[in-house]
Amino acid sequence: MTRKIFTGARIFDGERFHDERALIVKDGCVEAIVGRSDLPEGEIVALDGGVLSAGFIDAQVNGGGGRMLNDEPSPDSMYMIADGHRPYGTTALLPTLITDTADATAAAIEAAKVAVKANRGVAGLHLEGPHLAPARKGAHLAELMRPVEGKDIKAFITAREAIGTLLVTIAAEQITVSQVRELSEAGVIVSIGHSDSTSEVAEARFDAGARGVTHLFNAMSQLAHRAPGLVGAAIDHPAVWCGIIADGHHVDPKALRTALRAKRGEGKLFFVTDAMSLVGSEKDTFTLNGRTVRRERGGFCSKLVLSDGTLAGSDVDMASTIRYGVTYLELTLAEALRMATLYPARFLRLADRGHLSPGARADLVHFADTIEVKATWLGGEAA
Repeated sequence: MTRKIFTGARIFDGERFHDERALIVKDGCVEAIVGRSDLPEGEIVALDGGVLSAGFIDAQVNGGGGRMLNDEPSPDSMYMIADGHRPYGTTALLPTLITDTADATAAAIEAAKVAVKANRGVAGLHLEGPHLAPARKGAHLAELMRPVEGKDIKAFITAREAIGTLLVTIAAEQITVSQVRELSEAGVIVSIGHSDSTSEVAEARFDAGARGVTHLFNAMSQLAHRAPGLVGAAIDHPAVWCGIIADGHHVDPKALRTALRAKRGEGKLFFVTDAMSLVGSEKDTFTLNGRTVRRERGGFCSKLVLSDGTLAGSDVDMASTIRYGVTYLELTLAEALRMATLYPARFLRLADRGHLSPGARADLVHFADTIEVKATWLGGEAA
């Protein structure tokens, strides 16, 4: 039996803050939060102020640490991406493969089967494509996009059974209602994105079990007063979760503040980074499907663009996203933290992460009052 006692910081348990308390970790899991006068025997981990929270969870990470998953869909790439984001507080993420060939998709699935078992911060796999709408392609390659077929349904279900957590982003117009239902009933998390659908088409997929919307506002039909589009359907449907990119480039903060106020269903918006390989890297360019993406510095954080100015993912990390939420979106620190921990965990059905309740994994982040990360732990071990 090993027990660690974390003292000296405010503790955020996923719901609320605890002052003048200590977090007890036993055998890699949370045992309790206790008063400082009730400490059991164990190794003291003394923290110098700041906040101790469950580690951040990111459902959409294309790359990090200098590596894109599409460059080499392997376990080593997944570990490199997770390692690149850990200095910014992310202790669990879904490496994300953007639209690519069938061979690349199969390789990513095989890699995730290995990586999720390694306890190195890979919590599952996100396949963003190839079943997207060319009309809303963003930085994806339209020539590789196609409708969902029966063989894809079987492959997704088999992959979900082997990996555990499989998130697939699919355009509403590229999948039928019955296909959504079949995937959802098999435990695949279906998210609608890169879609030009009407609100009615989107709502039918939501009612069939589609659980979320990928990077709300970006690469989708917008909210108009007589044609609410995917944005309107996502905000209005109480069961739908929405990932948002809060970096000052993808969505104007006024639109995000409006969505936060308007979204039906409590706690249904959560942060994603949609990060590319340059997070955790000093490079200023990388290649995406044979095209050069460059980093343009300025603003809250730098942005990543193709030669025609199209945004190509983000250059933001999760700690910066939380700072953005507090600074520009009028969020309390508690709600911003929930959007990076508890809410993505609930969306991904990661019941033992995103909070510090007894029995939860001791995936932890310690950060200063400025939300600058100071240390992380995976299963109670420094990482």
